[in-house]
Amino acid sequence: MTSSLQSGRSIPSQDVLLRLYETMATITTAESETVGAVRAGRLNAAVYPVRGLEAVCAAIGLALETTDYLVSTYRNLGDAIAKGTSVREIVAEAYGRSGGTSKGKGGPMHLADVRNGFMATTGIVGGGVPIAVGLALAAQLDAEEQVAVVTFGDGATSIGAFHEAMNMAALWDLPVVFVCQNNQWGEHTALAEYAANPVLAERARSYGMKAVQVDGFDPIATVHTVQSAVDHARSGAGPVFVEALTYRLGPHSAASDAGYMPKDQFDAALRRDPTPSFRRWLAEHGEVDESELDRIDAAVKQVVADAMEFAVNSPPPERDELYLDVFADPTAIPSRSAVWRRNAR
Repeated sequence: MTSSLQSGRSIPSQDVLLRLYETMATITTAESETVGAVRAGRLNAAVYPVRGLEAVCAAIGLALETTDYLVSTYRNLGDAIAKGTSVREIVAEAYGRSGGTSKGKGGPMHLADVRNGFMATTGIVGGGVPIAVGLALAAQLDAEEQVAVVTFGDGATSIGAFHEAMNMAALWDLPVVFVCQNNQWGEHTALAEYAANPVLAERARSYGMKAVQVDGFDPIATVHTVQSAVDHARSGAGPVFVEALTYRLGPHSAASDAGYMPKDQFDAALRRDPTPSFRRWLAEHGEVDESELDRIDAAVKQVVADAMEFAVNSPPPERDELYLDVFADPTAIPSRSAVWRRNAR
């Protein structure tokens, strides 16, 4: 990992460093357990690994207030944890249990936790971008000092709705930060094979908005960049596009393999695996005592183990819950007998 001193970045306070590392370690550990459960056949769900994105997710969590908005994609585990959603509820939702964020009815691709400002996730590539712009417009119209942040992969920058939303945000100076978690792969297609210009930040600059690139494997540089972007948007100066350069350190989905990635590229990226690299940096530079890092690691393992146990032991949603939280008008909910007859066909 590039030293922040070499890149001219100031070192955050120890409290910030500890919060940053704890969030990253929680994301890494939670992913390892959920992906392991999928591969062992204990969890039947569409889980999309986020390994390699931990620093970007944690930086967003540090920069945002609880009242700020965050919209994510189906690769959402890191974003949800960073925004403050209970790990218990995240894992229970993946298992389709009533203790989940959406009572087990949304699944891992549709996490939402409005209490913490985690407003929506979507399985539609790029689909969260216009949602975030709408939230930013609402905050602007209400004269609230809220910021909306939306995360998405590099592939989403080729979706039509992405460009429509970017233009609207720039035209109206909306308080929104677009965070492109550029892991170099659009599903199984390399960035260079679908983008004539691989510098995605230039797509944002064409709309007249501020756009920056950052090494997403460098947690401290990423914290500075994301915080600056959020402050810029919150001040009323308009939207910001952050292109966080990372690499996918796992397959596209938990059930697939990573054989499509060139081994030399993957191995080089793996040597910069954000969470263990950051841990080494903290210890080697004397920023945090190693015993404190050991304490955090042990606490994180306990939190994740508790979440897995909670999820497995939580009951599935009751049948009467099937249509609740679906219709705005309760009178539109079909009668229980009608639901049962329909399901029996």
